[in-house]
Amino acid sequence: MADSLDQFLDGLQEKIFDEAKEVLGDKGFDRWRNPRFRGKMENCDVHAHALGDCGDSMDIYLRFDKDRVAEATYVTDGCGSSQVCGSFAAEMSVGKRVEELADITGEVVLEKLGDVPEDDQHCAFLAAGTVQEALRLYMTGAARNEGKE
Repeated sequence: MADSLDQFLDGLQEKIFDEAKEVLGDKGFDRWRNPRFRGKMENCDVHAHALGDCGDSMDIYLRFDKDRVAEATYVTDGCGSSQVCGSFAAEMSVGKRVEELADITGEVVLEKLGDVPEDDQHCAFLAAGTVQEALRLYMTGAARNEGKE
């Protein structure tokens, strides 16, 4: 019985991975399997929260060193595509000057990912929009300095 259960679970996992690779593409699948930049950041300089049209939410945390992003992380309650897009948006933020954050758009995140199914493209816009909200909060002085209060 244990052997047949193991075989079933192995087959199920392989099917899940095949479907995820088909939806996320090679880059997205690798990032889904090996997440980067995920997690809440303590003592960040700015934290932004955004809600997507699909109901997923995303948080972006940025820490600056002088006028450049020294560290970026994200958290989302969304699907695998939201996870991957949040990871890439955070990665693309690191090293950017404040004004360069405006260049991180949904289109740029999609370009970084490669082929993304139309049904999942909104996740890139959620991730980029959250970065833009962090930029707005930082530039207007409305940043919530979580962990510094």
